[in-house]
Amino acid sequence: MRSREVALQACDEIGIRDGEVDMEPQNGAASRSKLVLSLGAATIVAVAMFAAEAKAQSSDEVLPNLESRVESLRPGVTETQVFADLAAHNEERKSALHDYTVMRTYQVVDLKGKVHAEESGRMEFFSPDKKTFTVTSESGSGLVRHTALNPLINSEIEAAAGKEHHDSAISTDNYSLNLLGEQQLGPYRCFVAEAVPKRKDKYLFEGRVWIDVNDYSLVRIEGHPARKLSFWIQRADFVRQYQKIDGFWLPEKDQTLVQVRLYGKKILKIEHRNYVVNAGQNTNAGSTVGGTPAIQTN
Repeated sequence: MRSREVALQACDEIGIRDGEVDMEPQNGAASRSKLVLSLGAATIVAVAMFAAEAKAQSSDEVLPNLESRVESLRPGVTETQVFADLAAHNEERKSALHDYTVMRTYQVVDLKGKVHAEESGRMEFFSPDKKTFTVTSESGSGLVRHTALNPLINSEIEAAAGKEHHDSAISTDNYSLNLLGEQQLGPYRCFVAEAVPKRKDKYLFEGRVWIDVNDYSLVRIEGHPARKLSFWIQRADFVRQYQKIDGFWLPEKDQTLVQVRLYGKKILKIEHRNYVVNAGQNTNAGSTVGGTPAIQTN
């Protein structure tokens, strides 16, 4: 939080355009501050999604939509049963997942596709609570990377280590499910349900979830935060798509569209690729990652 406050103060004092100093601060500082605020909101939304990893309605303008229609629900399926099976299967997968490595790319783009900032690297997870991120490349605005992307990555690492706990799991404690039917998502047949949060919490969402009818795992989430993030943030919509890797359902792609008052819209994109799962199952994870959950650079 301190780094974000410093960045906001700096933006009020000097204008910054994509990492470059503007010698006419009154022309650029206000809009840049709003950009940082909007990216802070995107960070909150994305952190909420990552917090539910082990275990959102979207704008038609830029976020991906589904083309297949929702069909009738098979007989005998209830919300209670779906919740119970989802929880049971999540526990089984959690116990079996010892480690993984994934290459990630984080981008902040505008509606025209211009990339304002990008950071790529390798995220490593070791059960039960260790994550590290090693940066392999970075480009674009240093301000955006330091005030939005890096805090997002660090928050995920700290959440895994138990230093930053937010109860955002899709569970009966947090949500009610209203089953809407079934839908085909590529090769996966899914139950479709409306997720209704039980409290107004910025780490919960209102939207829809798609749950695989065989594995009882999340395949897709769409929605927006259950509580307004700030005066400046008019809306924040997100979509997360999962993929099945060696029997585990892991994130494939995230997109968060943030609309900030007087400034417009920006998109936070995260791509997850080249997973390697349980490769270090028989090694000592503690000696690999040590006691420093933080971003590293090559």
